[in-house]
Amino acid sequence: MQMKLKLAVIAAAVVLAACGKKEEAAPAAAAPAETPATLTVKIGHVGPTSGAIAHLGKDNENGARMAIEELNAAKLTIDGKVAVFELLAEDDAADPRQGTAAAQKLIDANVNGVIGHLNSGTTIPASQLYHSAGLVQISPSATNPTYTRQGFPGVFRMVADDVHLGSTLGKYAVETLGAKSVAVIDDRTAYGQGVADEFEKGVKAAGGTVVGREFTNDKATDFNAILTSIRAKKPDVVFFGGMDAVAGPMIRQMKQLGIEAKFMGGDGICTSELPKLAGDAMSDELVYCAEAGGVEGDQVAVMEKFRADFKAKYGADVQVYAPYVYDAVHVMAKAMVAANSIDPQTYLPALKAINHTGVTGNIAFDEKGDIKNGALTLMTYKGGARTTLAVIR
Repeated sequence: MQMKLKLAVIAAAVVLAACGKKEEAAPAAAAPAETPATLTVKIGHVGPTSGAIAHLGKDNENGARMAIEELNAAKLTIDGKVAVFELLAEDDAADPRQGTAAAQKLIDANVNGVIGHLNSGTTIPASQLYHSAGLVQISPSATNPTYTRQGFPGVFRMVADDVHLGSTLGKYAVETLGAKSVAVIDDRTAYGQGVADEFEKGVKAAGGTVVGREFTNDKATDFNAILTSIRAKKPDVVFFGGMDAVAGPMIRQMKQLGIEAKFMGGDGICTSELPKLAGDAMSDELVYCAEAGGVEGDQVAVMEKFRADFKAKYGADVQVYAPYVYDAVHVMAKAMVAANSIDPQTYLPALKAINHTGVTGNIAFDEKGDIKNGALTLMTYKGGARTTLAVIR
């Protein structure tokens, strides 16, 4: 009896101890990681993605897309937020009126900066709208000097202008190709007429003679009248200020008319598409041109890698200016990061002071917004492909 009582007391004590024991708290669940705040950055791009030179506009747009993808992968931080870059691409069809309409669409969309336009004829009128809206604009390829001489603080150019390009080609025609007489044709656009004027000045300064000046338009396909007039003057060189879509048929008709002069042009004809447009009329070393831009030394390997990456991504060769568009997007983003702002007026001073080594070489701008120490690449065509003759600064 006593043993049973003792056991009952022990059992009761165990129960009481168990009842009084506090339960251990379950480990707290880990707090979910905070999603970093993001900042949308709208970059506008305008180029002719329809019409006769759509291959050039698409080339430029793809350069912009390539840069945007890289910037987003880098997760840059601006104002304490991860920047998410968005490309707003517009088509100006190389038409000034459509160019200003495209510019207004970007302004209405509140873009933070614009890369474009491709042609001087669309870039210059659009620049007036961007200036009024307080936007920053970087053209990768507009070469007419007027663009950066309007007194607008937010305009920038990635390549040398027509003064440098046209005069260099004029000098080359006389001093290297041995031309004593040249004929000049332009397409009456801001680019074509501008580069032809500078070429003519270069020829005369080097001691050559201009025996004829003719003009066409940027949509023409029949040049028999002006070429027949030129043939009678027997020039050593025919220079065309315009784009490859017009130059190709012009070269074919020169052959049909028996004109044996060398054919020259600026960056507008200096494309990988020109041999296709000229067909079997384009013999080796018939055409000479200059690309506004160029690399040399160690930078050649950097450019070659870009071209290979571009072709792997888009299934097409770089035409001319995709690398300059690509670099323009990167320098605009770099200025935003440096200023810690995507507001154009806030990052503008940082862009003016930029010093960036890109695919196209060192990028810095002078007080007008022109590229400093801009290069030109003189080229000819052999076996249907561009061949570099020299890089000139």
